[in-house]
Amino acid sequence: MKKIELEIVALSHSITQTHSYAVVLGEVNGLRRLPIVIGGFEAQAIAVALEKMHPSRPLTHDLMKNFMGAFEIDLQEIIICDLQEGIFYSKLVCTSEHDTVEIDSRTSDALALAVRFGCPIYTFENILESAGILMEDSATKKKKTVTTTTTTSEGSARDDLKTLSLDELNTLLNEVLEQEDYIRAIAIRDEINSRNKK
Repeated sequence: MKKIELEIVALSHSITQTHSYAVVLGEVNGLRRLPIVIGGFEAQAIAVALEKMHPSRPLTHDLMKNFMGAFEIDLQEIIICDLQEGIFYSKLVCTSEHDTVEIDSRTSDALALAVRFGCPIYTFENILESAGILMEDSATKKKKTVTTTTTTSEGSARDDLKTLSLDELNTLLNEVLEQEDYIRAIAIRDEINSRNKK
């Protein structure tokens, strides 16, 4: 089967739906999107790597990358290879000096590692056919950055941030970083950056 390359185009968080997160993968040079529901820990792990944040101690996926590097194992690619009853299945394609091995992985963990290794993400046509969403041509003007959105029951968290002063935002940013809430930290950092540009 022909592999189709994907890239992470969005990471979202919705407090209204029992703390569920979604990572949206986009077909490279195509119009289809593949949304995948993931856990909070994995969403933070992906967000930390995408935003090039450096926690004071390594997160689990950083530890895994360091472990693989110590034993000269490289992550060549990840393949989202199956979809059964709404659950995506993935494989890590790892290489060493003497061997290539495919390792079963949760898709969320595979994505967190792919971001850290900078390796390609692939899937197959049948998976995009059954779970993908076709985007309109005008809506697919590609951004160079990944969007991270947060939705709350009282409205957008970004709107809440607009009411705070710059000093309050900086204080809040330090607090959420101490709590290792990196997704919220990204939203706060973006608000600070947008004000500094004005």
